[in-house]
Amino acid sequence: MKAFRYGVLTFLALVFVSPLVFMVTTSFKSRTESGQTPPSLVPDNPTLAAYQQVLNAADTPVFRWFLNSMVAATLNSLLVVTTAALAAYALARMEFRGRNVVFGLIVATLFVPPVILVIPSFEIVGRLFWLDTLTAIIVPTAANAFGVFFLRQFFIGLPKEVEESASLDGANQWQVFWKIVLPLSRPALATLALLAFLTNWNDFLWPVYVLFSPENQTLQAGLSTLQYANAVRYNLLMTGAVVASVPVLLLYVFAQRFIIEGVSRSGIKG
Repeated sequence: MKAFRYGVLTFLALVFVSPLVFMVTTSFKSRTESGQTPPSLVPDNPTLAAYQQVLNAADTPVFRWFLNSMVAATLNSLLVVTTAALAAYALARMEFRGRNVVFGLIVATLFVPPVILVIPSFEIVGRLFWLDTLTAIIVPTAANAFGVFFLRQFFIGLPKEVEESASLDGANQWQVFWKIVLPLSRPALATLALLAFLTNWNDFLWPVYVLFSPENQTLQAGLSTLQYANAVRYNLLMTGAVVASVPVLLLYVFAQRFIIEGVSRSGIKG
């Protein structure tokens, strides 16, 4: 029975990993070999030509797109964690009239399809003169309803006795939040930061709407030009996909412990 389980898990691992392996190997193929049918898994003559073309082409500044995405995703995740932590703590620990109503309205926004908000968000960003700037993809999603819900559930699960002891020792509410609650919530904060980073990093529709200049594009929106301009250059497309995937994979490898702990400890209480 144990061998059967390991066999199933190994099979599922191969199913999920094989597209990544094929993506990486195709990026080292020549243009001719990448278009062969049936495709080969291992390149006959590995080459870095696709990487050189993608990274050095004047009309596709991939390195600039990479930096734009990194800056935007990092700053956006910091804003999301900041706003969500403050709101979640107020909803979890502070007593005020209408608290549950406010929380219910915040959660209700999770059921609104994001595409519905594209046009009004575009109008707001335009009136603020943020179009064609990274600010347009950093600030609008800083207020994250899922982040508020996620952290509130985590904060509720923290023992109140620790906070009450700090209050008895003379700490005010801000000191309790900053010095007690946040350090205890590192797994949840790291999980939310990673989720926010991935959401911003992988976003395609919104950057296409608000970023116009080639040098201001993010990686996902910029790489789409490879598909349109080089529809049959599969080695170029896979090279762009590798460039976009490496930071995400590395980030997950380093943060997976926090993700597992954060998710397992959130939602314990309603």
